Amino acid sequence: MSSPKSFKLKPKILEMPPQKMAVVYGKGAPDKVFSELMPALYSSVYTLKFALKKQGLPTFKVSGLRARYPDAHLVVKEEWAHIIGLPIPFDTVSLPQKTSGVEINLETWLYGTVAQILHLGSYDQGEPTIERLHKFIGDSGYKITGDHEEEYLTTPSAKITKTMIRYRVEKKESNA
Repeated sequence: MSSPKSFKLKPKILEMPPQKMAVVYGKGAPDKVFSELMPALYSSVYTLKFALKKQGLPTFKVSGLRARYPDAHLVVKEEWAHIIGLPIPFDTVSLPQKTSGVEINLETWLYGTVAQILHLGSYDQGEPTIERLHKFIGDSGYKITGDHEEEYLTTPSAKITKTMIRYRVEKKESNA
């Protein structure tokens, strides 16, 4: 019998609803891009949160940072494109721009059917977990239809970092 902890580390196929996001774009090595863009993204989202609170409107919890890497499998890390976002309320129609030179965009990220797996450990040690997820997707009769996405469930300084690795997927066409 598997332990509850090992169950959480197994890949899964599930349905996810669309999510409204505050998003910033960058290009380059992740450590450089994140350190340059995160202050602007978090500043915008927290300003939104506290503006809602000040107006007496429902507020929201600032949850896990998500990042999509559309070309990570095609180029070296120093040339990666980053699409980095934080979930925000669906009824948000504008975002405060708190940092000059860094535009925070408003987008809806589509999901639907996804495959995901929890990775425990450093970001640069994720390749075996990603390979396990890819194998699971194929073995389950699915194919990847979306970008590589990571949801950071802990801070980079956590004793054990936790990252949800996710792809949008769809059933492969059968040849029957």
